[in-house]
Amino acid sequence: MHSFIDECTVSLKAGDGGAGCVSFRHEKYIEKGGPDGGDGGYGGNIYIRPSHKILSLSHIKRDKAYRAENGKPGRGRKCSGRKGKDLYIKVPLGCQLIDAETDIVKYDFIEEEDYLIAKGARGGKGNAHFASSTKQTPRFAQEGEHSQMTKYKLSLKLIADIGLVGFPNAGKSTLLHALTEAKPKIANYPFTTLTPNLGVIDLSVSERALIADIPGILEGASKGHGLGLSFLKHIERVRILVFVLDVTMANVETELEILKNELASYNEELLKRPFLVVFNKVDLVEDKTFLNEWMASFKEKGITSIGISATKKVGLEKLKEALTISFAFGYE
Repeated sequence: MHSFIDECTVSLKAGDGGAGCVSFRHEKYIEKGGPDGGDGGYGGNIYIRPSHKILSLSHIKRDKAYRAENGKPGRGRKCSGRKGKDLYIKVPLGCQLIDAETDIVKYDFIEEEDYLIAKGARGGKGNAHFASSTKQTPRFAQEGEHSQMTKYKLSLKLIADIGLVGFPNAGKSTLLHALTEAKPKIANYPFTTLTPNLGVIDLSVSERALIADIPGILEGASKGHGLGLSFLKHIERVRILVFVLDVTMANVETELEILKNELASYNEELLKRPFLVVFNKVDLVEDKTFLNEWMASFKEKGITSIGISATKKVGLEKLKEALTISFAFGYE
C-alpha cells in the first residue's frame, strides 16, 4: 500500500535530437552517387497527464530525473531517424506544476488534458541537405540538438466537493466512514488521520459528491504549527465546508471561531464558501439542553447546524439533506 504523498520534486529532460547521417549513394552501375544521408529524429516529448483515477503522488519517484527517449540517428538513402518515444507522467487532478527555481506555478491540472511540459530537441540534418552546385559531396552532417534538464515541483491540492474540517479527534474519519464506503483508519487518539481520506457520498439518485476528511487542525496551523500548511492547502478547492465539532468539549462556539480564523489566516476566500456545522457525538450527552441552545444560537446567526452521532449513525439523513440543499442553492 502506497503512502499519501502530496508534494515532490522531479527533474525533466526531453529527448535529444538524433544526429544527421553522412552517406553517399552506392548503387550498381551508378558512379559517384550523390549524398543521401538522412536527418536525425526528433527527441521525445514529456507530457503531464492528469487523471481522476490517481489520488496521490506516491507513484512519482521523488528527486528522480525523468528523461524521454532520444531521437535515432539518420541513415543512408535519405532515411530519417525514428523520433524518440514520448514520456507521459500521470498526476492527480488538482496537481500544480511549479518551477522549482522561481516558485512560479506553470500549470494547474484541473481537467484531464495532456500538457506538454518539455519538447523534444530537433534532429540534425543529414549531408543530403548540404549538397549544392559548388559542394556536391559534403562530408559532414549536423549533430542533433540537446534539450535542457529542468527541475519542477509537483504539489497536490485535492479536488473534493465537500471538506470535513475540525480539531483532532472530532470524529471526521468516523463521519466519512458513516457517509460513504471509505474505510479510513480510526482510533480514539488525536491525529489519527495523518493523510486526507476520500470517499463518495450519494446525495440523490443523480447527484454524487467527493468528500474529503482533512487532517485535524490545531490553533496556529496557518502559521505552520501542528500539521500546518501541508494539509490546509487541501481545503482550498472544496465547494462546501463541514465544520465537525465535538459536543463533549467545553465550548463549541470558541472552537468554531478558532477553525474559521485558521482558514481565514490561510486564505480568506475559504470563508466565502457555503458551510454547515455538525455537532458530533450527541450520543455521549444525556442532557441535550445546552446542545439545543447552541443550535438556536447558531440559527440566529444564519448558520445551519445539525446534531449527529457518526458512530451510532444518528442524524446522517438530515445531514445529507442539508448537503443536497447546499449543492442545489448554495454554490454557483
